[in-house]
Amino acid sequence: MEVLIVDDERLLVKGLKKSLEQEGFKVYAVYDGEAAMAAFGQNKYDFVILDLMLPKVDGITLCRKFRETSDVPIIMLTAKDSDIDKIIGLELGADDYMTKPFNTRELIARMRAISRRLEKQTKETQYRVGSLTVDSEARRVILNQREVELTPKEFDILELLVRNKGRVFSREQIFQMIWGEPCVDTRTIDVHIKNLRDKLKDEENQSMIQTKWGVGYYFRRD
Repeated sequence: MEVLIVDDERLLVKGLKKSLEQEGFKVYAVYDGEAAMAAFGQNKYDFVILDLMLPKVDGITLCRKFRETSDVPIIMLTAKDSDIDKIIGLELGADDYMTKPFNTRELIARMRAISRRLEKQTKETQYRVGSLTVDSEARRVILNQREVELTPKEFDILELLVRNKGRVFSREQIFQMIWGEPCVDTRTIDVHIKNLRDKLKDEENQSMIQTKWGVGYYFRRD
């Protein structure tokens, strides 16, 4: 795997880079947010290790920017053990979170666990949540043993959300990932989500697709 490390602590980066290379990773390192933006635009990485506090452009902003165009796994690092920082990072799309100082072996173990989980997800063709089944290969949706008719874009949005249960996607992210181009009108996403909610209400009349106010939409975990 090709790994991008974004951290301004050069001594930490040097040790982490050496440990990752010993495990067979190909590692690139940058030391500020602007350099990270440039590196991310020039190369396709399999993993990003991203510090929260960075010169020029902070880690939260970078995470948001990366998620606009990519699903690359991201582990965020911070010197602060703050729940609110952790929550913000995870809601913006980070896959995991570690507080400095951390054990390098644990970081590598988490990286491998995330990679195995994502590899398993890509191999799946059916997603089952309660009485709902989403068949990616056949592009069929079954709810309470009845097929639900969806438009192609409705299906693509549903598949994205159900494949990433609990992860919040902004309207702009959904548009870019489904339509493959920059978002020009977020109302398009709101309309599609409303239609999906109308079609996918469960027995208790509760929507499976939830809103994270001020952030975006997600598929509930339960």
